[in-house]
Amino acid sequence: MLSKVETAAPGTVEGAGASEVVQKARAAKRAARRLAVASTKQKNEALAEMALSLEAHEAAILDANRKDLERAAASGSSQARLDRLKLTSERLRAIAASVREVIDLDDPVGRTVRAWRQPNGLEIAQVRVPLGVVGIIYEARPNVTVDAAALCLKAGNAALLRGSSDALESNKAIAAALQEAIVKAGLPEASVQLIEDTGRAAAQEMMTLNGLIDVLIPRGGAGLIEAVVKNATVPVIETGVGNCHVYVRKDADLDKAERIVINAKTKRPSVCCAMETLLVDEGVAAEFLPRIGRALKAAGVEIRGCDRTRRYIEDAVPATEEDWRTEYLDLILAVKVVDGLDEAIDHIETYGSHHSDAIVTESYSDARRFVNEVDSAAVYVNASTYFTDGGQFGFGAEIGISTQKLHARGPMGLPALTSTKYIIHGSGQIRG
Repeated sequence: MLSKVETAAPGTVEGAGASEVVQKARAAKRAARRLAVASTKQKNEALAEMALSLEAHEAAILDANRKDLERAAASGSSQARLDRLKLTSERLRAIAASVREVIDLDDPVGRTVRAWRQPNGLEIAQVRVPLGVVGIIYEARPNVTVDAAALCLKAGNAALLRGSSDALESNKAIAAALQEAIVKAGLPEASVQLIEDTGRAAAQEMMTLNGLIDVLIPRGGAGLIEAVVKNATVPVIETGVGNCHVYVRKDADLDKAERIVINAKTKRPSVCCAMETLLVDEGVAAEFLPRIGRALKAAGVEIRGCDRTRRYIEDAVPATEEDWRTEYLDLILAVKVVDGLDEAIDHIETYGSHHSDAIVTESYSDARRFVNEVDSAAVYVNASTYFTDGGQFGFGAEIGISTQKLHARGPMGLPALTSTKYIIHGSGQIRG
C-alpha cells in the first residue's frame, strides 16, 4: 500500500508544492524500485563510473572543500573538526579506491540465507533484499557522502543524504560527480541525492517520512545521534559515539602496550574508534605511566588523570567525572589507575559507549574474561581500537559503526544494508 505522501495530489503539501526533502524522497522511492532489480553487473558498472568521476572532478571537489574549510576555520571550528572535513588529493584517491573495493565485494541481494522443504511440500527460502530508501544524516565528513552512496547502491538501495552545513559545498560537488556517473551507467539519477537544505527543519522532516524513507542512519556526535533516536518515527539504526578504552593489565608487555596506546590515541584522534580513556592496572602503573606519559606528551596529547595517575605524571590535568564520559575526538586523553580487572570492566560498563574497547595482557584467562564481559560492538585483545573500521574488517567502505543490538552491530557493510524476505513455492497446497 502506498503512503499518504506517495499518493498526495499535486498542489498539496505532500504533492507538487512539497519541500525539497519530500520531493527528493519521492524520487528516491521510485529509484529504489529500479535498483532493487538491477543486476550486479549494472551496479558494479555504476560504481566503476563513480570512482572515475570522483577522480575526474578532483579539482572541482577540492576547490569546493577549500571553501568549506575556510568558512569552518573562520567560525572557530576545532582542529579535530577541520581534520574530519578536510579533503586532499591523497584522501580523494583513497575514497575513490574504497568505491572500487565495493565492486569486488559479494552482492548480498538475492543471496539465500537458508532454504528448506516442509513436510507438506512447500519449498521455503529466506532471501536477502534491499532495505529500500536509506536516509543518512551526518556531520562534517564529506567521505561519508561517497561511502554511503557506494554501499547503498551495491545493496540495491537509494540513498538520501543530508550532510552538515560545514561540508555543504564539498558534498554538493561530490554528489554531482556521483550522479553524473550513475546516469552514465544507466541507473536513475535519484539513486543518490543530497538534501541541500542543512537547516534543522529538513532533518526533522526526514525523521518522520514514514512510507518514503525505510530506515534512517545518523552519523556524527552525541547530540545528533540523540536527536535522531528521540525524534524519528522512521526506523533508526543507531551509529554510536566512541568513548573507547584501552586497559593495560598488570602482566602486559609494555612495549606492546605503548605501541597500542599511541596508535589508538594519536593515529587519527578525530575518528570514533580512537581511544578516549586509558585504564592502567595499579600493578604496573609505577613503571608504565611515566613512560607512556612522556610518549603521549611528545605526540601532543593533553593528559587528564585521576589522583593516582598524577603521582606518576605530575603535569597531568586533574580529571573530572565528566572526563570519563567524554568523546574528545582530539588529542586529549583521560587516564585512570584501576585496582584490577573487575574495576576496569566496571569502569567501561559505567562510562563507555559500547563501541570499541581493548585489553593489553599476556593472560589468556584475563583476556577471555574481558571479551566475555565487556559488552561492546568490538572488543580487542592486544590490538588497537583504531581497527574498528569496515575496510579493516574486510567489508570495504562502511556505512557506519552500530552500537545497538538489533539488526546490525559494529562496522556495517553490505549485508547490514539489506533485509530478508521469505519466498515460498507450492504446488496447490492450502492450509486446513
